[in-house]
Amino acid sequence: MTTEPLTAAVLGAGTMGHGIAQVLAQAGVDVRLRDVDAGRVDKGLGEVRKNLEGGVARGKLTAAQRDEALGRLRGETDLAAAVGAADIVIEAIPEDLELKKRVLAEASRVAERARVVATNTSSLPVTEIAQATDRPARVLGLHFFNPVHLQKLVEVVKAERTADDALALALELVGRIGKEAIVVRDAPGFASSRLGLVIGLEAMRMVEQGVASVGDVDRAMELGYRHPMGPLKTGDYVGLDVRLAIAEHLAHEVGDQFRPPLVLRRLVRAGKLGRKTGEGFYRWDEKGECLGPAF
Repeated sequence: MTTEPLTAAVLGAGTMGHGIAQVLAQAGVDVRLRDVDAGRVDKGLGEVRKNLEGGVARGKLTAAQRDEALGRLRGETDLAAAVGAADIVIEAIPEDLELKKRVLAEASRVAERARVVATNTSSLPVTEIAQATDRPARVLGLHFFNPVHLQKLVEVVKAERTADDALALALELVGRIGKEAIVVRDAPGFASSRLGLVIGLEAMRMVEQGVASVGDVDRAMELGYRHPMGPLKTGDYVGLDVRLAIAEHLAHEVGDQFRPPLVLRRLVRAGKLGRKTGEGFYRWDEKGECLGPAF
């Protein structure tokens, strides 16, 4: 693995975006975190600082390491200023295909130095996103997992026209930030979303049908199969609106096994999206700590 200096632009300062920016900065990459308004950028940068300070408090990193990481991170609202000098561009905006196509098409036009232009989608077709850009050979998927600074896996998705050198740089970056990569082709749901979602949806159906309680379904997978977090709590962590959108996409692309259960639709309609709203299958406090099953 080389240690050439790298500059990255992360588009989207929300949960995934600021998490990706944090791990890049900690790995020595200069990062520009961009969002459409200054308030969102400032909030994202504040979350990075809070995470790093928490790491110092827990003895996971030193104050000097915290300061070095923060020194490599800068916020931007102007797209050209964010991506103009970037070797790698990573989009981390909401799971909306047309929005991702539009943003990456615009970014690709002004990111003249970029050797990799990546989308953090968990299920959308990377090849279609790539075709909206002027240089699809640079485009691939980098599917990070939440919380980014704790999760080890990055799913690297090779689109139909992804060049070998772009794939190689993406794999090098994953190693540099201390993650482990799997390489998958651009198929609906890739590997992780397809496997994880089918378990999560079946867990929801079991609750809906009264097979077992929310807590007991999760404990079955945590204790019986050594999952670090049960599928219902994972859904709350990811966001039930995100789960629903992916399920609808995969039901259309793959089959009826991904049909969203009524309980999922009911919770999303009620605005009970999980951890980010304080309630889903579980209740969550303002710090994001789980208070126990909601029903």
